[in-house]
Amino acid sequence: MPFDINDGEYDAKLASHLRALPGHRITQNLQFYRTIGKRVADISLVLLTLPISLTLILVAALLVALDGGNPFYTQRRIGQGGREFRMLKLRTMVPDACAKLDRYLAANPEAKAEWQATQKLKNDPRITPLGRILRKCSLDELPQLLNVLFGTMSLVGPRPMMVAQQDMYHGRGYYALRPGLTGFWQITDRNECDFRDRVQYDDAYNRSVSFTTDMIVILRTFKVVLRGTGY
Repeated sequence: MPFDINDGEYDAKLASHLRALPGHRITQNLQFYRTIGKRVADISLVLLTLPISLTLILVAALLVALDGGNPFYTQRRIGQGGREFRMLKLRTMVPDACAKLDRYLAANPEAKAEWQATQKLKNDPRITPLGRILRKCSLDELPQLLNVLFGTMSLVGPRPMMVAQQDMYHGRGYYALRPGLTGFWQITDRNECDFRDRVQYDDAYNRSVSFTTDMIVILRTFKVVLRGTGY
């Protein structure tokens, strides 16, 4: 059955599942997970998968560096409580990406409208051929595992927004959480919704934070990655 947070049934199903666990006290355990358990789970899972993820990052970085540029880059993003942090990614764009975007949007009104609505372009001229492959597989996001270790991100949460996007965002759930490597938006509409629509996903996750929820999201993320829906 598809994972649907829009019909209001998910919270009820999650609560029902938790009540079925022997000796489980929902309120206390969810609060413990939010404040302590989630961070412990983040660190444990990152360290457990580090040999594989680090190998993938290094191989991808070597391939990206073949064009002579830095294979990594950092970007200012908004974190928990509205604090800024530097998000790490593998470079998937040409070195002069910002200038190229400005020129492209100025010459293409339809692309400009798409960018204003979603903050993404399905046919982005800045992305390199290798970068497109990395994005399809979401491998460009793997360096953010270091952000998770440093405590500026979590494995599951709202996708971190850029500083310039704050004026477009009207919600509270995002600021109550660490931004995530994956989340509700990643496993549902992902690239098909407007940027403003992400508020409902962030607020829904903020109401549903639990170990069970996070494991569901992580497992479904693998399915999404295998489908190659990123761009």
